[in-house]
Formats: sequence, structure tokens, C-alpha cells
Amino acid sequence: MDYRPRPEDRFSFGLWTVGWQGVNTFGAAVREPLDPVRAVHELAGLGAWGVSFHDEDLIPAGTGGAERERIVDRFTKALEETGLVVPMATTNLFSDPVFRDGGFTSNSRRVRRLALRKAAANIDLAARLGARTYVCWGGQDGAESEAGKDGRAALERLREAFDALCGYIREQGHDLRLAVEPKPNEPRGDVLLPTVGHALAFISELEHPEMVGVNPEVGHEQMAGLNVVHGVAQALWHGKLFHIDLNGQRGVKYDQDLRFGGGDLREAFFLVDLLEREGYAGPRHFDFKPPRTEDDAGVWESARACMRNYLILRERAAAFRADPEVAEALEASRVGELAEPTLGAGESLSSVLGEREADLEGLRARGYGFERLDQLATEFMLGVRG
Repeated sequence: MDYRPRPEDRFSFGLWTVGWQGVNTFGAAVREPLDPVRAVHELAGLGAWGVSFHDEDLIPAGTGGAERERIVDRFTKALEETGLVVPMATTNLFSDPVFRDGGFTSNSRRVRRLALRKAAANIDLAARLGARTYVCWGGQDGAESEAGKDGRAALERLREAFDALCGYIREQGHDLRLAVEPKPNEPRGDVLLPTVGHALAFISELEHPEMVGVNPEVGHEQMAGLNVVHGVAQALWHGKLFHIDLNGQRGVKYDQDLRFGGGDLREAFFLVDLLEREGYAGPRHFDFKPPRTEDDAGVWESARACMRNYLILRERAAAFRADPEVAEALEASRVGELAEPTLGAGESLSSVLGEREADLEGLRARGYGFERLDQLATEFMLGVRG
């Protein structure tokens, strides 16, 4: 089987992923800074389609106008030389000490205004480079103590920020949508909009909800002990899956950002199955961190593995769905029946109230055969079938 990535696979990486220097709470950098231009060329050589960035991944904070233009020109030239595109961009509102209490929801009004200016400037750059999605991750927008943060007021300020950014995008005529990236905790003890469900509820309160969707991340949902496949399915159901971050996570702990397929393999399998069956047409974006154990060569091996694992799982999921025994097991489990409306055409609840179930004991006794179906999925996942 050919597992080489192609442009139509729409695989993309953030500059902050392959460019991560291996810093953690207890350890300093183990790798040298990565030139964004080199990142573009290396990713293109691996078969990637796109590259995304935070503002400061590309342009260091405090860079003057002339140097800023030189950096952007170099980056643009690299994109043209390789054919890579910029599908998404975002803003770093978490590293600088000024954002220690968040950006859009800082208790300081001056900091909130600074955050809006910073985001607007990078929105302009994102649009200039052709990005269609702008992700908003409020890493420091949270709290460790309920006493120090008025949660209701914080949500109001967050709504104000999104409304302002949507208004700015409309004023400037940018072809750009916003995507909320949920995360339950880290770096703050508790982060606002911790899950896909929270983000979807928040979006419904915005002035322009049609411009805002979600960017679920595999590890972030799993950090909350949730099923990422169900979360992504809900985003699809709402028509709000604007972007997705693929990586690996092993249970409810710190954000591991493992390569895709390097964490919960079952959920990775069913997530790929869902995205492919539903015809998701957006970027398959890998938001991972090459471990501190790796040198420069290991960084690119890790990036290559993200794409290869997705392609392997896509092939395995397709084989699972095409297998006659699986089709029979799906029918026996009545999976397709769930898509049938409970009430028939023209029926109301009153139509059901007068019915009497003729075989209640049979319904009580009958199993659903999920174990057989799940074992078939496991065997296809492990490559011993198909």
C-alpha cells in the first residue's frame, strides 16, 4: 500500500510543532531555533500541503517594519517555491508576561485592548498569506482561583472580543473565519471554554455566529476524559468543524502533544473513520511536539509519522467499512436504524402514545452485538483482516 502523502490529503503543520525546541517545565531547550523558511522546505519534502503559524513563530516580537517585511517576503518566497499554502494562522496571547492573566479576558482593560490590537494585526497578515481560518486559543484565559476571576464577566469580555474581531474581518473584507480551540486546563488551572460543547454554546451567543466554528484538538478533549470522536461528531452536526488539530494523548494528564497515532490508537482510528465518511474537506492539521529525546532528524521522522499514521488508519477504516462481514455485523447491531426518524412522516408524539409493544419481552432479551462489531474493528485496526 502506498502511504505517501499527496496535496489532496490536505496535511498541514504549525511552525510551532516542528520548531519546538523541547523546552518543558523542568528542562531547557535541546534543539536550535528553526528557521521558518527551512521548515517550509522540509515539510514540503515530506509531502505536506500546508503550514500554519502564530504571529511570533514567524515574526519575533518587537520586529520593526522593514525587517518584518523582509521576513514575510522570505516566507512568501518559500511558499511559492514549494507550493505549500497557509490554511490557518493564530496569535500568541500567552507567552509574554503581559498576558499572565489572559488576553481577551484579562482583569486589566489595558491588556485586553493590547490583545485585540495584536490579534487584528496578525489577522491582516493571515489574510495576506491566504489563510481561510483563524484559530483562537485562549491559553491564559482562565483562572486558578474563583475569587480572582468573575466567570460571567470573563465570558462577556470574550464575547466582546470575538464580536470585535468578526466586525474587523468584515470591515477589511477578509475571507476569513474564526475557530475556537477548546482546552480544559494548562497552562491555567482551568481554561475558559474547556470542551467542544462549551465552545459551541458560546458561539451561539455571538453577533456573527456564522463566522465562528471550532478547532477541536484530540489531546485537549481527552485531557478532559471525553471521547474526541463524539466531540468532533457534534461539531460536524452543527456544521462548525472549521479546522481540526490531530495529535496523540494517553489519558487524563498534562497535554502530551504526541504524534498522531502515538496515543489512543482506537480513538485515532474511529476519528479518521468519521472524518473520511463525513467528507470533511478542511485541513488535517498536526499539532504535536517532537519529544525532547529527539535531535533534528527525529523531528522530521515524527512529522513524517503523523501523516503516515493517518494514511494507514484511513486505509484500515475504508477496508473495515467495505468488508461484507462488517456490513452484516452493522446490520445485526442496527447501527443504520439509528438514522431512521423515530416518528414517521406526519406523525407526532400522540401517534406513539396509543401504540402497544407486542414483543416487550423480546426487546428486553435481545442483545445488540456490539462486542462482535467492535472486535471486527479492532482486527481491521491491527491489520489482521482486510
